[in-house]
Amino acid sequence: MSTRKRRPVRSLVTLIVAMLAAVAALVIGNTTKGTPLVPSLALDLQGGTQLILRPTSTQADERAITEEDLNQAISIIRNRIDASGVSESEITSMGSENIVVSIPGTPSQETLDLIRSSSQMNFRPVLQMGVAQTSAAALKQAEANASGNGAQPEAQSGDEASQSDPSAQDSAQSAQSGESADSAQSDEMISTALDEASAMTLADRNQDGVLSDTPESEPENASSLAWVTEQALFDFYTLDCTAQASNQEGPADKPFAACDENGSIKYILGPVTVAGANLDTASAGQITNSTGQTTGQWGVDLQFDSEGTQAFAESSKILYSFHDQDPEGKSLMNTPDRNHFAVVLDGTVITAPSMNAIISDGRAQISGSFTAKSASALANQLSFGSLPLNFEVQSEQRISATLGSDHLEKGLLAGLIGLLLVIVYLIWQYRGLAIISGGSLVVAAVATYLVITLLSGGIGYRLSLAGVAGLIMAVGVTADSFIVYFERVRDEVRDGRPLQAAVDEGWDRAKRTIVVSDMVNIVAAVVLYLLAVGGVQGFAFTLGVTTVIDLFVIFMFTHPMMELLIATRFFGEGHPLSGLDPEHLGAKSGLVYAGRGRVVSRGSLDSSDSSSASSKGSEAGTSIAARRRQERLARQEALKAKGGVSATDTQGDKR
Repeated sequence: MSTRKRRPVRSLVTLIVAMLAAVAALVIGNTTKGTPLVPSLALDLQGGTQLILRPTSTQADERAITEEDLNQAISIIRNRIDASGVSESEITSMGSENIVVSIPGTPSQETLDLIRSSSQMNFRPVLQMGVAQTSAAALKQAEANASGNGAQPEAQSGDEASQSDPSAQDSAQSAQSGESADSAQSDEMISTALDEASAMTLADRNQDGVLSDTPESEPENASSLAWVTEQALFDFYTLDCTAQASNQEGPADKPFAACDENGSIKYILGPVTVAGANLDTASAGQITNSTGQTTGQWGVDLQFDSEGTQAFAESSKILYSFHDQDPEGKSLMNTPDRNHFAVVLDGTVITAPSMNAIISDGRAQISGSFTAKSASALANQLSFGSLPLNFEVQSEQRISATLGSDHLEKGLLAGLIGLLLVIVYLIWQYRGLAIISGGSLVVAAVATYLVITLLSGGIGYRLSLAGVAGLIMAVGVTADSFIVYFERVRDEVRDGRPLQAAVDEGWDRAKRTIVVSDMVNIVAAVVLYLLAVGGVQGFAFTLGVTTVIDLFVIFMFTHPMMELLIATRFFGEGHPLSGLDPEHLGAKSGLVYAGRGRVVSRGSLDSSDSSSASSKGSEAGTSIAARRRQERLARQEALKAKGGVSATDTQGDKR
């Protein structure tokens, strides 16, 4: 008999505590964040929003759109949606021209914007920046100052205005850090865009009535002010950042006027220095200091490929040359505009950080007034922002469920019927042991519901009909585990072991089989999830989750409950209705092999197992000849009971 110390109660208490913690997390999430108490449903069961995107070539690349372009765009859009926390979406091509994006439920505005922002992403140096919006009070004050000085405020460029007017400079810096809304407070914000006549007067340097888009001198690099052409200035002056229409990015080898996402700052940008396709990864994380300690601030880490590393190193060297420093080497607050580089996505500057060092290894970090959420959002934009095409949203509409609640009800009904049939079979086959098997199924069902609901609220998982099929299959996976366990215990009983010893030995041998079987299911689920898309991924996900739950239940509930029940009289003495009755199971009668060449009667084996310590002590003090004599006597008694005596044994006794 095993001398291991059994602690079934501890396992059951651990199980109860874990499930209560899951319930508490669900209730707290529902109370504080509005997390639903039921799993969210996927597109086929709930419906959602459908967008039809039409690809268009960029101005700099008028080539034909290929199938490879569409497939790459579909892959990137899917990554964008998955990164935003929405699962079970469908992204497919419609013919050879359109892409259809179907999102379950009511997606957030951030998710929709992430899909619509589907043009190429590029890195450009900042040549000039200015305030795009100002308050009515500040505008009146600027007009009064201009009237007193006899000058026109519109004549100043954005850079000059920000340097000569401290309030404008503060406004620009506030907007750059995402705080422009707070600085405006309740004042009415007015666009600083000029009318075309005024902008023409300011931008036309030689007053010939024609705006030139050719630099007056050969630019030394992408950050050269020679790129600030008359056309670039005109676009900058007339750019209205309050307009809702998107601003399409200009050619990669030309200057370009753009607004930031908040509509608070507008820029003149130089030609593209690093293409978005050269960015390998972008990830959000907490910033660490030189000793490796976290500072509590969030940032975005960038990693470029080999081509991007070289291009970014050259660009950072040029940008850092415009970095103002005091004699002690500390950065000054009035960092020139040309020290910044802008990340342009869909014609909009999503971030424009300053360059604080020369970066030659392709590893850059964007820091600022980030939170965990804003840093993650920027990382997602950078990671999945570079598409081979631009897209126009052809239509956006609500769609109904492709299958509907009727199919869900039928699927759940089929699962319930299957569960009842399994329980009926277990009662017929295992009698009293059906208490353990039925309890295991109930515990597994409750644990699965809690896990799926928590995943739904935590990572945006949605349950599809394929996922429901995976849950129904879990009934068979769980039933298979304790059937293997029960049958192994019953095999030990058939071999003549006492019930307590049969449970211990049966568990030692069955748990290896159960773990190997479940690991095969988990590996299959992982491979299927990684290689498949759509509904098949939903099936693989629930199959993997329920298999892990099965392992948890078999170790924390099924076996501990068996250990508790075997200690009762009903199960421990093998009642005919317990499912462990030795006579009903066909246990071997008469002689039983007891190990070490010993063949003894069942009664001898039972008494030996019940007092293992004393029997081991007596065996240790018995000679080999004496033990052999005892074995011969046992065989003689067995033969006499059958009506005969072996001559060999009789001669052996005489000797």
